[in-house]
Amino acid sequence: MRTGYKVALYAAALAVIFGGTWAAGAATGPTPAESPAPHAETHDGGHDSKLPPGLSVSDNGYTLRLKETAPLTFTVEGPDGQPVTKFAVEHEKRLHLVAVRRDGSHFRHVHPQMAPDGTWSTPLELPDAGSYRVFADFRPEGGPALTLGADVQVPGDYRPQNHVDSRTFTVDGYEVSLFGDLKANAASTVAIEISKDGRPVADLQDYLGAKGHLVALRSDDLAYLHVHPEQGGQVKFAVEVPTAGKYRLFLDFQHDGVVRTAEFTLTTHEEGGHGH
Repeated sequence: MRTGYKVALYAAALAVIFGGTWAAGAATGPTPAESPAPHAETHDGGHDSKLPPGLSVSDNGYTLRLKETAPLTFTVEGPDGQPVTKFAVEHEKRLHLVAVRRDGSHFRHVHPQMAPDGTWSTPLELPDAGSYRVFADFRPEGGPALTLGADVQVPGDYRPQNHVDSRTFTVDGYEVSLFGDLKANAASTVAIEISKDGRPVADLQDYLGAKGHLVALRSDDLAYLHVHPEQGGQVKFAVEVPTAGKYRLFLDFQHDGVVRTAEFTLTTHEEGGHGH
């Protein structure tokens, strides 16, 4: 595991200018936008003028405080300025931590442990140099569901990756395919099919209370959206993304007792547009 992470926290007013390049995002983090995107999506799927989840270190009086230690440690500071120690259980966990490099690579989804004083810790491994966005997804008891984000810098020779649109991914012999299109500010459904050795996998195990866990990140600024499958036999997700553009999608699924991750890249279209 790499040590010596340099933590860079960004204030709530920061957002990336849409259309910025991956390299610029990795080097500088979010840059001020002229104005927040109209009708940006909130964590609960509604619409608001506020920034989409994950772009701010603070929201609704809560602040993510990262510390420069290994393992990665942090607290969630409440409106009273003290670390929060009581969290509601959401999708079988009190807090979900997601990390991804700003070029959309090296996705990690882990579940830290909390000490009695409200300090969370996890042996998060960030394998290559670059700027990583760390998201804390949680709901304090009696409070709103929140996703707060901050940056962690891993020193070294940064080599960004370019991700072209892709709807199939192979991991450990499993071929995972995604069907359906995403449209901005319109409800849409994507479906997942998983096969191995040419045969459909029909006995997925529950993971976090569902047959899969999906995270979507807007490529330009890593605005965060995560959803869970719709009810039914097929693995389907109801998705609404806040704006048109390119998105990275990460699916966690469990089979034979092992959780694996498939990743996709999709370009969204305005309602009435066309997809693949």
